[in-house]
Amino acid sequence: METGSGVQISHPLDNLDAALSHYLSNEQVNQVKRAYFFAEQAHYGQKRRSGEDYITHPLAVAFILANMHMDHQALMAAMLHDVIEDTGISKDAIAAQFGETVADLVDGVSKLTKIEFASVEEKQAENFQKMTLAMARDIRVILVKLADRLHNMRTLGVLKPEKRRRIARETLDIYAPIAMRLGMNDTKSEFEDLGFAALYPMRSRRLRAAMRSASGNRKALIEKIQQQIETALEQDGLEANVQGREKHLYSLYRKMREKRKSFTEIMDIYAFRIVVDTVDTCYRVLGCVHSLYKPVPGEFSDYIAIPKTNGYQSLHTVLKGMHGVPIEIQIRTREMEAMANNGIAAHWLYKTKDGNANASHERAREWVKGLLEMQQRAGSSLEFIESVKFDLFPDEIYVFSPKGTIYELPQGATAVDFAYAVHTDLGNTCTACRINKHLSPLSEPLQSGQTVEILANPQARPDPSWINYAVTAKARSNILHYLKHQTRDESISLGKSLLDKALTALSGNEQAVAADVLESYLSENNYLSVKDLYNDIARGKRLPAIVAKQILGDAGSANIDRQDHAVAIRGTEGFVVTYGKCCRPIPGDAIVGYLSDEKGVVVHRDTCSNLGDLKAHPNRKLALRWDEEVTGDYMIDLRIETENLRGIIAVLATKLNRMGVNIERISTEDKDPQFTYIYLSIKVQNRVHLARIMKHLRAMTSVRKVLRRKN
Repeated sequence: METGSGVQISHPLDNLDAALSHYLSNEQVNQVKRAYFFAEQAHYGQKRRSGEDYITHPLAVAFILANMHMDHQALMAAMLHDVIEDTGISKDAIAAQFGETVADLVDGVSKLTKIEFASVEEKQAENFQKMTLAMARDIRVILVKLADRLHNMRTLGVLKPEKRRRIARETLDIYAPIAMRLGMNDTKSEFEDLGFAALYPMRSRRLRAAMRSASGNRKALIEKIQQQIETALEQDGLEANVQGREKHLYSLYRKMREKRKSFTEIMDIYAFRIVVDTVDTCYRVLGCVHSLYKPVPGEFSDYIAIPKTNGYQSLHTVLKGMHGVPIEIQIRTREMEAMANNGIAAHWLYKTKDGNANASHERAREWVKGLLEMQQRAGSSLEFIESVKFDLFPDEIYVFSPKGTIYELPQGATAVDFAYAVHTDLGNTCTACRINKHLSPLSEPLQSGQTVEILANPQARPDPSWINYAVTAKARSNILHYLKHQTRDESISLGKSLLDKALTALSGNEQAVAADVLESYLSENNYLSVKDLYNDIARGKRLPAIVAKQILGDAGSANIDRQDHAVAIRGTEGFVVTYGKCCRPIPGDAIVGYLSDEKGVVVHRDTCSNLGDLKAHPNRKLALRWDEEVTGDYMIDLRIETENLRGIIAVLATKLNRMGVNIERISTEDKDPQFTYIYLSIKVQNRVHLARIMKHLRAMTSVRKVLRRKN
């Protein structure tokens, strides 16, 4: 551009034009320019908090994406990403000008500021949920969104402190982990350092000053170690680029907090990265540095053979250098270096010649597909984002299936997580596991290198207790989804059974109630469907005998205690049927039910002393019986009187284990110096199973009595 005096003034678009011309065609560059001029006109008169024209923000976002070599459609979306939200121009208008693809990208990136939310957390969750759906359609949405957030973080200084801290916290909680999950290490590190400076400005300044001071003191030793490595590689005929590796500010701060170490202790480690041409050379370099310095046992990781979830590949080793100085070494190829720094963006930065998506791109698609499945199962956006947080920043472990397939799981994962990682149906039906061929609890945390075999039963279903130790988002969301839906289905089934029995008892026959009579009752009591009525009955909110009387009027006489009108208990009812802890009923016991407001149907033995309370509420009493095909395991309590011998508990536990019985709880009480009481809680299938266990225990020479405890 030229002024009247002949002075040349560069246009803000010129630098972007120069960057784009290296990898885009002239036609594509012109389309990006057209998007810029459209956005410039749309945002005319709008200013940023800093006082600059608003168009400087979309231009800066596009420049960040240009450095990743993003395609022209993503760059056009970057130019237009705030147009829908801030200017009133519709998505249809953008589609008419620039095509449906660009309009979809812009819509996917647009924020939800027009919607009112109950809390900041809910707004953040809803934003992330919308972004997930958009990502599922086009992965470029997340890259434009990350670039948008990155520029906002770079210009955070003009905002009020409270807003600055809120945006910084959201960036550290959501956007930095997403960048990490997509393998974009450079973006992740900048997010963290900028977020750290905004959240804790004084800590950031002091740590940065300490790092500058330490760098001067360390410079001579770093150069000496680097020279020794380079000389050793040259002598072995290996071409490589050796670089000293600077620690990022937030990474340093986090290590100090998590490991409770001082700045000096953390900075005592010297880090280097060696970049080579081929994978074969990586392993040759590893052998060379291991012969130069002594490797530290247990500190070697091969992420080339087994890449991380986000596609990261490298060899990691820790060595003892001169005077015992610890040296961290990373060895990787140039392509791995690009992947480590740019992650999914490397798909555009280093496209394969045949145009196929690279491994990182495929992993990102798989991750987004998993997010979409979780989003569909979640009850709310807050529940969804809580599940996702488990998956965003994992420390990985690697375990094997019996067939040798490698599965990557976060640190602390259990066999339940492994089962869901293999297949959702396997997770839903798993009953036990073998770790390295030994039977182990499902709750036992897994370790890298273990072989895990899942034992499943098609009749089994998720246990509510799994949610206490499942770690992965996939496992947790599937467990919650299954239990949530299964509970209502089971409530409806049980409620229908209870009402049918009550109606039969009152009318004296099993004929169905007329549809108009039932509809009239539902309408009078504000029920939208008969399923809602069944659900309320099963949960104790309405009594089946009273509902039956209201439906039938005065016809018949109540007689719901007769055994032929008893409701069958199958053992698969889930949350809507509970078993009294006072008497521990099991299949084979004569039982009766109590309809509780809070617990639904509570099953008791008919000899339970707590049944006296039912006299005050006769309408809540239910006739129950065990179904002929009842399944499941049921808790019972035993009291064993035995000689007070050393190791007797171990002997008992071994005996029960051989019978396939797990001890849930155990305690002891000394009766006198010669005898002791051992109290056990175990799970049995029915009275016959219990009788067999008690017979085996009574056969032990040291055992005097075995009693089933009541109340």
